[in-house]
Amino acid sequence: MMKKVLATLLALTLTAGMLAGCGSQETPAPAEAPAEEPNEAEAPVEAEEPAEAPAETPAADGKLLVYGIYKAGDQTWFIDEGAAAQAAVEAAGGEFIYVDAKMNPEEYLKAIDNAIANNASGIVTCTPDQTMSQAVITKCEEAGIPIVAADDALQNDAGEKLAPWVGINAYVIGEANGTWLADYVKENSLADKEDVGLLLMTMDTVSSCVPRAEGEYDKFTELVPEFDTARIFKADYDGTTDKGNTAAAAVITAHPEIKTWLVTGANEEGCIGACRALESSGLDKDACVVGLGAYMAKDEWNNKGAEGTCMKASAYFPAKAVGEGSVEVLLGLINGEDVPLETAVDAVVVTPEDYKEVMGKDAE
Repeated sequence: MMKKVLATLLALTLTAGMLAGCGSQETPAPAEAPAEEPNEAEAPVEAEEPAEAPAETPAADGKLLVYGIYKAGDQTWFIDEGAAAQAAVEAAGGEFIYVDAKMNPEEYLKAIDNAIANNASGIVTCTPDQTMSQAVITKCEEAGIPIVAADDALQNDAGEKLAPWVGINAYVIGEANGTWLADYVKENSLADKEDVGLLLMTMDTVSSCVPRAEGEYDKFTELVPEFDTARIFKADYDGTTDKGNTAAAAVITAHPEIKTWLVTGANEEGCIGACRALESSGLDKDACVVGLGAYMAKDEWNNKGAEGTCMKASAYFPAKAVGEGSVEVLLGLINGEDVPLETAVDAVVVTPEDYKEVMGKDAE
């Protein structure tokens, strides 16, 4: 009986060994991980990619991948800037991913991390919070990914730039607005009138915006020294039209003695917000607002005409120049070239009379 049991066990052992040896000798490929659901804010704009990327812009894996991470990606300026950056990247044979950080530092850092995780060739960015600059630079340096700041610099506490920057020539553009307003005051004999006030829309926490307001104030007071500086006011906001409206309305309400308002500011959204506040207060007919960017002023003029808005002028500088310029500098970094630490774009003040001629397609 014992012999039969042993024989049966031996037979089963041999059979199991034979079955184990019948499998394929190749190691089976691991199951492919499911594709990650794209973040709507990071979805690349669909475009046909060139068949072959140019040799001058190689990525580590043979494909150029650039992230454009913007602090307020739903604003016209950043949409236009991002479109220009995308066109420049695609012209170089690469892919561009546009990310709206929604003025949220947490969303912004998440976008930086995603760019690093996806082996981006480089990043162009406008940060919603410049105090995060060093953390962003450290992340990118550790990952070996070059980064270029657009509009708002990546800088240390001393204001020194930590990465190449492309943006507008802020102080000089502010001076241009101050000059235009000074001429307006002189032409309309407003300097000595006690019911005339100047409102500067400021963004004092954003380094690129501070010199704009400084240039406006310095040039205006230089050219109209008789204007009482006690009638110069400031309204600080966060760069959005809504907050610009709220900030301007608070100053207007607090100074009922001012019947004629002159306004200029740190960006186009703030100036448009001031226009809406003046309209709500019934003071828009005699007001004069000078914008900064002209990308919203042109809509005022296209839709309302010169007489239908208190936006009388705006400093025009094309978002395209900043978008293309940021990518040009980034491609230089990717190629190991020496690039300028600062690239500044100048502006020209446009009015309802000449904006179409000066701005071309940007006026549409």
